[in-house]
Amino acid sequence: MEYATFTSRVFAVRLSVVFFLYCFLAAELPANAQTKPAAPNEPAKSAAPANAKSAKVPASPVNGASENSTASTDVIRIGLSGPFTGGSAPMGISMREGVRIAVEEINLYVGGVLGKKIVLVERDDQANPAAGGVVANDLINGQRVIATVGIVNTGVGLSSIDVYQKARIPVIVAVSTGPTLTKKFAPPAAPDNFIFRVAPRTDIETSFMVEHIVSRAGISSIAILADATPYGESGKIDLEKALAAKNMKPAYIGRFNIGDTNMSAQLKAAKESGAEAVIMYGIGPELAAIVKSRDAIKWKVPTFAGWTASMQSFIEQSGKSGENVMMPLTFVAQSSHVRARAFVTRYAQRTGSSTIPSPMAAAQGYDAMRILYNAIQNAASQDGTRIKNALENIQSIEGVITTHRAPFSAADHDAVSPGMLVMGKIQGGRADYAFAEDANKSIILRRK
Repeated sequence: MEYATFTSRVFAVRLSVVFFLYCFLAAELPANAQTKPAAPNEPAKSAAPANAKSAKVPASPVNGASENSTASTDVIRIGLSGPFTGGSAPMGISMREGVRIAVEEINLYVGGVLGKKIVLVERDDQANPAAGGVVANDLINGQRVIATVGIVNTGVGLSSIDVYQKARIPVIVAVSTGPTLTKKFAPPAAPDNFIFRVAPRTDIETSFMVEHIVSRAGISSIAILADATPYGESGKIDLEKALAAKNMKPAYIGRFNIGDTNMSAQLKAAKESGAEAVIMYGIGPELAAIVKSRDAIKWKVPTFAGWTASMQSFIEQSGKSGENVMMPLTFVAQSSHVRARAFVTRYAQRTGSSTIPSPMAAAQGYDAMRILYNAIQNAASQDGTRIKNALENIQSIEGVITTHRAPFSAADHDAVSPGMLVMGKIQGGRADYAFAEDANKSIILRRK
Protein backbone atom coordinates (compact mmCIF):
# COMPACT_ATOMS: atom_id res chain seq x y z
CA MET A 1 0.00 0.00 0.00
CA GLU A 2 2.88 2.39 0.77
CA TYR A 3 4.36 1.72 -2.65
CA ALA A 4 0.97 2.27 -4.30
CA THR A 5 0.47 5.57 -2.47
CA PHE A 6 3.97 6.73 -3.37
CA THR A 7 3.49 5.77 -7.00
CA SER A 8 0.17 7.61 -7.14
CA ARG A 9 1.80 10.74 -5.72
CA VAL A 10 4.65 10.56 -8.21
CA PHE A 11 2.10 10.16 -11.01
CA ALA A 12 0.14 13.17 -9.74
CA VAL A 13 3.26 15.35 -9.60
CA ARG A 14 4.45 14.31 -13.05
CA LEU A 15 1.02 14.69 -14.57
CA SER A 16 0.61 18.15 -13.00
CA VAL A 17 3.81 19.23 -14.73
CA VAL A 18 2.49 17.84 -18.02
CA PHE A 19 -0.80 19.65 -17.50
CA PHE A 20 0.99 22.99 -17.09
CA LEU A 21 3.03 22.35 -20.23
CA TYR A 22 -0.17 21.66 -22.13
CA CYS A 23 -1.63 24.89 -20.82
CA PHE A 24 1.29 26.82 -22.25
CA LEU A 25 0.72 25.02 -25.55
CA ALA A 26 -2.97 25.92 -25.36
CA ALA A 27 -2.14 29.58 -25.74
CA GLU A 28 -0.30 28.78 -28.95
CA LEU A 29 -2.94 26.48 -30.43
CA PRO A 30 -5.29 28.19 -32.91
CA ALA A 31 -9.02 27.64 -32.53
CA ASN A 32 -9.10 25.68 -35.78
CA ALA A 33 -5.94 23.73 -35.09
CA GLN A 34 -5.48 20.66 -37.24
CA THR A 35 -2.38 19.13 -35.67
CA LYS A 36 -1.50 15.63 -36.72
CA PRO A 37 -3.12 13.14 -34.36
CA ALA A 38 -1.20 10.40 -32.64
CA ALA A 39 -1.37 6.96 -34.18
CA PRO A 40 -4.87 5.71 -33.38
CA ASN A 41 -5.82 2.43 -31.80
CA GLU A 42 -6.84 -0.34 -34.13
CA PRO A 43 -10.53 -0.08 -35.08
CA ALA A 44 -12.87 -1.35 -32.40
CA LYS A 45 -14.84 -4.41 -33.37
CA SER A 46 -18.58 -4.10 -33.61
CA ALA A 47 -20.84 -6.20 -31.45
CA ALA A 48 -22.47 -9.28 -32.87
CA PRO A 49 -25.87 -8.77 -34.50
CA ALA A 50 -28.78 -8.57 -32.08
CA ASN A 51 -30.29 -11.81 -33.34
CA ALA A 52 -27.08 -13.79 -33.07
CA LYS A 53 -27.15 -14.67 -29.39
CA SER A 54 -24.27 -17.11 -29.59
CA ALA A 55 -22.19 -15.10 -32.02
CA LYS A 56 -18.63 -14.27 -31.03
CA VAL A 57 -16.96 -10.93 -31.47
CA PRO A 58 -13.88 -11.51 -33.64
CA ALA A 59 -10.47 -10.78 -32.19
CA SER A 60 -8.35 -7.93 -33.49
CA PRO A 61 -5.10 -6.21 -32.57
CA VAL A 62 -5.43 -3.28 -30.16
CA ASN A 63 -2.67 -0.81 -29.26
CA GLY A 64 -0.18 -2.97 -31.11
CA ALA A 65 -0.80 -6.01 -28.91
CA SER A 66 -2.53 -9.10 -30.23
CA GLU A 67 -5.85 -9.90 -28.60
CA ASN A 68 -5.17 -13.54 -29.39
CA SER A 69 -2.52 -13.43 -26.70
CA THR A 70 -5.11 -13.22 -23.95
CA ALA A 71 -2.93 -15.20 -21.58
CA SER A 72 -0.10 -12.67 -21.87
CA THR A 73 1.31 -11.53 -18.55
CA ASP A 74 3.14 -8.59 -20.15
CA VAL A 75 0.20 -6.20 -20.13
CA ILE A 76 -2.89 -5.21 -18.16
CA ARG A 77 -5.99 -5.60 -20.33
CA ILE A 78 -8.79 -3.07 -19.78
CA GLY A 79 -12.06 -3.21 -21.70
CA LEU A 80 -13.50 -0.13 -23.39
CA SER A 81 -17.05 -0.38 -24.72
CA GLY A 82 -19.36 2.16 -26.28
CA PRO A 83 -21.10 3.23 -29.49
CA PHE A 84 -18.33 4.14 -31.92
CA THR A 85 -20.69 4.06 -34.91
CA GLY A 86 -24.32 5.15 -35.28
CA GLY A 87 -26.35 7.99 -33.81
CA SER A 88 -24.74 7.82 -30.37
CA ALA A 89 -21.20 7.76 -31.79
CA PRO A 90 -20.39 11.39 -30.85
CA MET A 91 -20.67 10.39 -27.18
CA GLY A 92 -18.87 7.08 -27.63
CA ILE A 93 -16.00 8.49 -29.68
CA SER A 94 -15.50 11.40 -27.27
CA MET A 95 -15.48 9.05 -24.29
CA ARG A 96 -13.04 6.74 -26.08
CA GLU A 97 -10.62 9.58 -26.76
CA GLY A 98 -10.79 10.66 -23.12
CA VAL A 99 -9.97 7.12 -21.98
CA ARG A 100 -7.19 6.80 -24.56
CA ILE A 101 -5.61 10.05 -23.41
CA ALA A 102 -5.58 8.83 -19.81
CA VAL A 103 -4.05 5.49 -20.80
CA GLU A 104 -1.38 7.14 -22.95
CA GLU A 105 -0.39 9.39 -20.04
CA ILE A 106 -0.31 6.50 -17.56
CA ASN A 107 1.78 4.30 -19.87
CA LEU A 108 4.15 7.13 -20.78
CA TYR A 109 4.75 8.83 -17.45
CA VAL A 110 4.59 5.99 -14.92
CA GLY A 111 5.09 2.96 -17.14
CA GLY A 112 1.55 1.62 -16.79
CA VAL A 113 0.16 -0.04 -13.68
CA LEU A 114 1.66 -2.77 -11.51
CA GLY A 115 4.76 -2.50 -13.69
CA LYS A 116 2.85 -3.39 -16.87
CA LYS A 117 1.56 -1.37 -19.79
CA ILE A 118 -2.20 -0.92 -20.08
CA VAL A 119 -3.78 -2.23 -23.28
CA LEU A 120 -7.30 -1.16 -24.17
CA VAL A 121 -9.53 -3.82 -25.72
CA GLU A 122 -12.19 -1.81 -27.52
CA ARG A 123 -15.64 -2.96 -28.57
CA ASP A 124 -18.34 -1.07 -30.50
CA ASP A 125 -21.79 -1.82 -29.06
CA GLN A 126 -23.49 0.42 -31.67
CA ALA A 127 -25.89 1.66 -28.94
CA ASN A 128 -27.72 -1.65 -29.45
CA PRO A 129 -29.12 -2.96 -26.13
CA ALA A 130 -29.01 -6.54 -27.39
CA ALA A 131 -25.28 -6.14 -27.96
CA GLY A 132 -24.49 -5.16 -24.39
CA GLY A 133 -24.33 -8.68 -23.02
CA VAL A 134 -22.44 -9.95 -26.10
CA VAL A 135 -19.77 -7.28 -25.66
CA ALA A 136 -19.46 -7.84 -21.92
CA ASN A 137 -19.15 -11.61 -22.35
CA ASP A 138 -16.49 -11.22 -25.02
CA LEU A 139 -14.44 -8.76 -22.97
CA ILE A 140 -14.60 -10.90 -19.84
CA ASN A 141 -14.49 -14.47 -21.14
CA GLY A 142 -12.88 -14.00 -24.53
CA GLN A 143 -10.42 -11.19 -23.97
CA ARG A 144 -9.82 -11.68 -20.22
CA VAL A 145 -10.00 -8.01 -19.25
CA ILE A 146 -9.66 -7.27 -15.53
CA ALA A 147 -12.05 -4.29 -15.66
CA THR A 148 -13.97 -2.21 -18.19
CA VAL A 149 -14.65 1.50 -18.72
CA GLY A 150 -17.49 2.66 -20.94
CA ILE A 151 -21.22 2.19 -21.52
CA VAL A 152 -22.95 5.22 -23.01
CA ASN A 153 -26.54 4.09 -23.48
CA THR A 154 -28.78 3.03 -20.60
CA GLY A 155 -30.32 0.18 -22.59
CA VAL A 156 -26.87 -1.24 -23.33
CA GLY A 157 -25.95 -0.85 -19.69
CA LEU A 158 -29.02 -2.74 -18.52
CA SER A 159 -28.05 -5.72 -20.69
CA SER A 160 -24.39 -5.54 -19.59
CA ILE A 161 -24.29 -5.13 -15.83
CA ASP A 162 -25.53 -8.64 -14.98
CA VAL A 163 -22.58 -10.11 -16.87
CA TYR A 164 -20.01 -7.98 -15.02
CA GLN A 165 -21.68 -8.61 -11.67
CA LYS A 166 -21.78 -12.39 -12.15
CA ALA A 167 -18.13 -12.47 -13.24
CA ARG A 168 -17.13 -10.16 -10.35
CA ILE A 169 -15.35 -7.85 -12.79
CA PRO A 170 -15.63 -4.09 -12.08
CA VAL A 171 -17.07 -1.81 -14.74
CA ILE A 172 -16.97 1.98 -14.47
CA VAL A 173 -19.85 3.53 -16.41
CA ALA A 174 -18.50 6.73 -17.92
CA VAL A 175 -21.55 8.20 -19.66
CA SER A 176 -24.86 6.40 -19.10
CA THR A 177 -27.06 8.08 -16.48
CA GLY A 178 -29.81 5.50 -15.80
CA PRO A 179 -30.12 5.20 -11.97
CA THR A 180 -30.74 1.43 -12.07
CA LEU A 181 -27.22 0.69 -13.28
CA THR A 182 -25.50 1.40 -9.96
CA LYS A 183 -28.48 0.61 -7.74
CA LYS A 184 -29.45 -2.88 -8.94
CA PHE A 185 -26.71 -4.69 -7.02
CA ALA A 186 -26.24 -2.17 -4.21
CA PRO A 187 -26.54 -3.64 -0.70
CA PRO A 188 -28.71 -5.31 0.47
CA ALA A 189 -29.59 -6.56 -3.03
CA ALA A 190 -26.12 -8.13 -3.29
CA PRO A 191 -23.21 -8.42 -0.85
CA ASP A 192 -20.83 -6.83 -3.38
CA ASN A 193 -21.58 -4.36 -6.15
CA PHE A 194 -19.20 -4.32 -9.13
CA ILE A 195 -20.94 -1.50 -11.03
CA PHE A 196 -19.51 2.03 -10.61
CA ARG A 197 -20.18 5.30 -12.42
CA VAL A 198 -18.52 8.65 -13.19
CA ALA A 199 -21.57 10.42 -14.66
CA PRO A 200 -24.61 12.14 -13.13
CA ARG A 201 -27.61 9.83 -12.60
CA THR A 202 -30.78 11.13 -14.23
CA ASP A 203 -32.42 11.62 -10.82
CA ILE A 204 -29.52 13.88 -9.79
CA GLU A 205 -29.61 15.70 -13.13
CA THR A 206 -33.38 16.20 -13.17
CA SER A 207 -33.59 17.36 -9.54
CA PHE A 208 -30.84 19.91 -10.22
CA MET A 209 -32.61 21.14 -13.36
CA VAL A 210 -36.06 21.36 -11.76
CA GLU A 211 -34.61 23.26 -8.81
CA HIS A 212 -33.22 25.83 -11.23
CA ILE A 213 -36.40 26.08 -13.33
CA VAL A 214 -38.78 26.40 -10.39
CA SER A 215 -36.75 28.20 -7.73
CA ARG A 216 -34.46 30.37 -9.84
CA ALA A 217 -36.50 30.99 -12.98
CA GLY A 218 -39.87 31.02 -11.21
CA ILE A 219 -41.56 28.71 -13.73
CA SER A 220 -44.52 26.74 -12.42
CA SER A 221 -45.89 24.86 -15.44
CA ILE A 222 -43.61 22.46 -17.32
CA ALA A 223 -44.07 20.15 -20.32
CA ILE A 224 -41.92 17.04 -20.80
CA LEU A 225 -40.94 15.54 -24.15
CA ALA A 226 -38.98 12.28 -23.88
CA ASP A 227 -37.84 9.70 -26.40
CA ALA A 228 -39.05 6.10 -26.27
CA THR A 229 -35.71 4.62 -25.14
CA PRO A 230 -34.71 3.54 -21.61
CA TYR A 231 -32.84 6.86 -21.36
CA GLY A 232 -35.94 8.86 -22.22
CA GLU A 233 -38.12 6.76 -19.91
CA SER A 234 -35.69 7.23 -17.04
CA GLY A 235 -35.61 10.98 -17.63
CA LYS A 236 -39.40 11.21 -17.73
CA ILE A 237 -39.84 9.24 -14.51
CA ASP A 238 -37.18 11.19 -12.64
CA LEU A 239 -38.56 14.52 -13.87
CA GLU A 240 -41.97 13.54 -12.56
CA LYS A 241 -40.41 12.66 -9.19
CA ALA A 242 -38.48 15.93 -9.07
CA LEU A 243 -41.64 17.89 -9.84
CA ALA A 244 -43.60 15.91 -7.24
CA ALA A 245 -41.03 16.95 -4.64
CA LYS A 246 -42.11 20.53 -5.47
CA ASN A 247 -45.81 19.54 -5.26
CA MET A 248 -46.06 19.88 -9.03
CA LYS A 249 -47.13 17.71 -11.96
CA PRO A 250 -46.15 18.01 -15.63
CA ALA A 251 -48.59 20.12 -17.61
CA TYR A 252 -48.05 17.72 -20.53
CA ILE A 253 -45.99 14.60 -21.30
CA GLY A 254 -45.17 13.79 -24.93
CA ARG A 255 -43.12 10.90 -26.34
CA PHE A 256 -41.26 10.46 -29.60
CA ASN A 257 -39.23 7.79 -31.36
CA ILE A 258 -35.64 7.70 -32.55
CA GLY A 259 -35.63 9.07 -36.08
CA ASP A 260 -38.68 11.32 -35.70
CA THR A 261 -38.15 14.62 -37.48
CA ASN A 262 -41.39 16.53 -36.87
CA MET A 263 -42.49 17.20 -33.29
CA SER A 264 -45.14 19.82 -34.09
CA ALA A 265 -48.04 17.73 -32.76
CA GLN A 266 -46.40 17.22 -29.37
CA LEU A 267 -45.38 20.86 -29.11
CA LYS A 268 -48.83 22.16 -30.03
CA ALA A 269 -50.31 19.96 -27.32
CA ALA A 270 -47.69 21.21 -24.85
CA LYS A 271 -48.48 24.82 -25.76
CA GLU A 272 -52.22 24.23 -25.33
CA SER A 273 -51.58 22.75 -21.88
CA GLY A 274 -50.37 26.16 -20.72
CA ALA A 275 -46.79 25.03 -20.17
CA GLU A 276 -44.34 27.86 -19.50
CA ALA A 277 -41.25 25.75 -20.28
CA VAL A 278 -40.30 22.56 -22.09
CA ILE A 279 -37.85 19.91 -20.88
CA MET A 280 -36.72 17.45 -23.55
CA TYR A 281 -34.96 14.13 -23.06
CA GLY A 282 -33.29 12.40 -25.99
CA ILE A 283 -30.11 12.68 -28.09
CA GLY A 284 -28.89 15.15 -30.69
CA PRO A 285 -30.95 14.63 -33.87
CA GLU A 286 -34.35 14.33 -32.17
CA LEU A 287 -33.65 17.22 -29.79
CA ALA A 288 -32.78 19.33 -32.83
CA ALA A 289 -36.11 18.33 -34.41
CA ILE A 290 -37.93 19.49 -31.27
CA VAL A 291 -36.47 22.99 -31.20
CA LYS A 292 -36.93 23.38 -34.95
CA SER A 293 -40.57 22.31 -34.63
CA ARG A 294 -40.98 24.70 -31.71
CA ASP A 295 -39.80 27.57 -33.88
CA ALA A 296 -41.98 26.37 -36.77
CA ILE A 297 -45.13 26.77 -34.67
CA LYS A 298 -43.77 30.14 -33.44
CA TRP A 299 -43.77 29.20 -29.77
CA LYS A 300 -41.23 31.21 -27.83
CA VAL A 301 -40.78 29.20 -24.65
CA PRO A 302 -37.76 28.53 -22.39
CA THR A 303 -36.37 25.14 -23.37
CA PHE A 304 -34.29 22.79 -21.24
CA ALA A 305 -32.79 19.37 -21.85
CA GLY A 306 -30.71 16.60 -20.38
CA TRP A 307 -26.95 16.95 -20.72
CA THR A 308 -27.03 15.42 -24.23
CA ALA A 309 -28.04 18.81 -25.64
CA SER A 310 -24.40 19.81 -25.14
CA MET A 311 -23.41 17.41 -27.94
CA GLN A 312 -22.03 18.96 -31.10
CA SER A 313 -24.56 17.02 -33.18
CA PHE A 314 -27.41 18.88 -31.49
CA ILE A 315 -25.66 22.23 -31.82
CA GLU A 316 -24.97 21.75 -35.53
CA GLN A 317 -28.32 20.23 -36.48
CA SER A 318 -30.43 22.68 -34.49
CA GLY A 319 -28.66 25.80 -35.75
CA LYS A 320 -30.19 29.04 -34.48
CA SER A 321 -33.11 27.12 -32.99
CA GLY A 322 -30.74 25.52 -30.49
CA GLU A 323 -29.49 28.82 -29.10
CA ASN A 324 -30.32 29.39 -25.40
CA VAL A 325 -31.30 25.78 -24.68
CA MET A 326 -30.07 25.02 -21.15
CA MET A 327 -28.87 21.76 -19.58
CA PRO A 328 -26.98 20.45 -16.50
CA LEU A 329 -23.29 19.69 -17.07
CA THR A 330 -20.35 18.19 -15.18
CA PHE A 331 -17.79 19.66 -17.58
CA VAL A 332 -17.62 22.77 -19.76
CA ALA A 333 -14.83 23.04 -22.32
CA GLN A 334 -14.50 26.76 -21.61
CA SER A 335 -13.56 26.16 -17.96
CA SER A 336 -10.75 28.31 -16.59
CA HIS A 337 -9.32 25.50 -14.51
CA VAL A 338 -5.80 24.50 -15.49
CA ARG A 339 -6.53 20.78 -15.80
CA ALA A 340 -9.67 21.35 -17.87
CA ARG A 341 -7.79 23.66 -20.23
CA ALA A 342 -4.95 21.17 -20.52
CA PHE A 343 -7.34 18.33 -21.30
CA VAL A 344 -9.07 20.29 -24.08
CA THR A 345 -5.67 21.12 -25.58
CA ARG A 346 -4.53 17.51 -25.34
CA TYR A 347 -7.72 16.36 -27.06
CA ALA A 348 -7.12 18.81 -29.92
CA GLN A 349 -3.49 17.73 -30.29
CA ARG A 350 -4.40 14.05 -30.30
CA THR A 351 -7.35 14.20 -32.68
CA GLY A 352 -6.36 17.09 -34.89
CA SER A 353 -9.62 18.91 -34.15
CA SER A 354 -10.40 21.69 -31.69
CA THR A 355 -14.02 20.50 -31.46
CA ILE A 356 -14.96 17.75 -29.02
CA PRO A 357 -18.21 16.09 -30.19
CA SER A 358 -19.28 15.56 -26.57
CA PRO A 359 -16.98 17.35 -24.07
CA MET A 360 -18.75 15.92 -21.03
CA ALA A 361 -18.43 12.33 -22.27
CA ALA A 362 -14.74 12.88 -23.03
CA ALA A 363 -13.99 14.33 -19.60
CA GLN A 364 -15.92 11.62 -17.76
CA GLY A 365 -14.11 8.92 -19.75
CA TYR A 366 -10.76 10.43 -18.80
CA ASP A 367 -11.63 10.65 -15.11
CA ALA A 368 -13.07 7.12 -15.04
CA MET A 369 -9.80 5.71 -16.39
CA ARG A 370 -7.73 7.74 -13.92
CA ILE A 371 -9.83 6.42 -11.05
CA LEU A 372 -9.55 2.83 -12.30
CA TYR A 373 -5.76 3.14 -12.59
CA ASN A 374 -5.53 4.31 -8.99
CA ALA A 375 -7.69 1.43 -7.77
CA ILE A 376 -5.65 -1.23 -9.58
CA GLN A 377 -2.44 0.28 -8.25
CA ASN A 378 -3.74 0.42 -4.69
CA ALA A 379 -5.18 -3.09 -4.92
CA ALA A 380 -1.76 -4.33 -6.05
CA SER A 381 -3.69 -7.02 -7.85
CA GLN A 382 -5.60 -7.88 -11.02
CA ASP A 383 -8.32 -9.61 -8.99
CA GLY A 384 -11.77 -8.11 -9.58
CA THR A 385 -12.86 -8.20 -5.95
CA ARG A 386 -9.69 -6.50 -4.74
CA ILE A 387 -10.04 -3.81 -7.43
CA LYS A 388 -13.69 -3.31 -6.39
CA ASN A 389 -12.64 -2.90 -2.76
CA ALA A 390 -9.92 -0.45 -3.76
CA LEU A 391 -12.43 1.62 -5.78
CA GLU A 392 -14.57 1.90 -2.66
CA ASN A 393 -11.61 3.20 -0.66
CA ILE A 394 -9.99 5.76 -2.96
CA GLN A 395 -9.03 8.90 -1.06
CA SER A 396 -8.29 11.48 -3.75
CA ILE A 397 -7.78 11.55 -7.52
CA GLU A 398 -7.16 14.61 -9.70
CA GLY A 399 -9.42 14.59 -12.73
CA VAL A 400 -10.73 17.15 -15.19
CA ILE A 401 -14.28 17.12 -13.85
CA THR A 402 -13.05 17.60 -10.31
CA THR A 403 -10.55 16.41 -7.75
CA HIS A 404 -12.43 13.29 -6.72
CA ARG A 405 -12.42 13.01 -2.92
CA ALA A 406 -13.64 9.56 -1.86
CA PRO A 407 -15.67 9.19 -5.09
CA PHE A 408 -17.05 5.80 -4.03
CA SER A 409 -17.91 3.88 -0.90
CA ALA A 410 -19.42 0.48 -0.27
CA ALA A 411 -22.86 2.12 -0.17
CA ASP A 412 -22.37 4.72 -2.93
CA HIS A 413 -21.00 3.83 -6.36
CA ASP A 414 -21.84 7.17 -8.03
CA ALA A 415 -18.95 9.63 -8.18
CA VAL A 416 -21.04 12.64 -9.27
CA SER A 417 -23.22 14.50 -6.78
CA PRO A 418 -25.61 17.46 -7.34
CA GLY A 419 -23.07 20.01 -6.10
CA MET A 420 -20.76 19.12 -8.98
CA LEU A 421 -23.24 20.25 -11.66
CA VAL A 422 -23.59 23.63 -13.34
CA MET A 423 -26.20 24.91 -15.78
CA GLY A 424 -24.91 25.08 -19.30
CA LYS A 425 -26.37 27.00 -22.22
CA ILE A 426 -26.00 26.83 -26.00
CA GLN A 427 -24.71 30.20 -27.09
CA GLY A 428 -22.55 31.19 -30.02
CA GLY A 429 -22.60 27.66 -31.39
CA ARG A 430 -21.19 25.93 -28.32
CA ALA A 431 -22.20 24.71 -24.87
CA ASP A 432 -20.98 27.30 -22.39
CA TYR A 433 -21.72 28.34 -18.83
CA ALA A 434 -25.26 29.66 -18.48
CA PHE A 435 -24.30 32.05 -15.69
CA ALA A 436 -21.31 34.35 -15.31
CA GLU A 437 -20.79 33.41 -11.67
CA ASP A 438 -20.28 29.75 -12.62
CA ALA A 439 -17.81 30.73 -15.33
CA ASN A 440 -15.95 32.98 -12.88
CA LYS A 441 -15.79 30.18 -10.32
CA SER A 442 -14.68 27.55 -12.81
CA ILE A 443 -11.09 27.89 -11.66
CA ILE A 444 -12.31 26.21 -8.46
CA LEU A 445 -13.43 22.63 -9.00
CA ARG A 446 -16.79 21.57 -7.57
CA ARG A 447 -16.51 18.53 -5.32
CA LYS A 448 -18.70 15.75 -4.07
